[in-house]
Amino acid sequence: MTENIGSLWGSGRPPRLPTIFQRYDRPLYFVTFCTKDRMQVLNNERVHAVFRQYAEAGSELHSVAVGRYTIMPEHVHVFVRGGAEFVLSVWVRGLKRMVGDAVRLNVKGFQWQSGFFDHLIRSTESYSEKWEYVRQNPVRAGLVSEAETWPFSGEIARIELV
Repeated sequence: MTENIGSLWGSGRPPRLPTIFQRYDRPLYFVTFCTKDRMQVLNNERVHAVFRQYAEAGSELHSVAVGRYTIMPEHVHVFVRGGAEFVLSVWVRGLKRMVGDAVRLNVKGFQWQSGFFDHLIRSTESYSEKWEYVRQNPVRAGLVSEAETWPFSGEIARIELV
């Protein structure tokens, strides 16, 4: 006799593992999002201030920790970790809306590329490697000679992997 798999599990989806088996109860994400057509408009003080304001408000109000980040002229790299109710796509959408509004004050018709790239960080080694790549982005792009001198990079909250 063949049974419908959905009837075996009720919802049609396999059951989630019990929390004891879930290694990443507060995952750390590496997120990248870009301007449409790679428009170079993000590397300025207004965008940087709005980015930091959004990140700091999320920390205070919603248990969202924004770790290290780099704002390039046409894209943003950010490490973020949220609490139990955190939804990455909602958070990124809000960040893009706030930063986009700041850009539109000077750039008519500004748009974001749809979506974003995210990667789950699985170890301190991966976090360190990804951060070094991100930190060196302005140097590779020829914007500065030393990563430490790029003014649109930083860390909002210290995030440790356990």
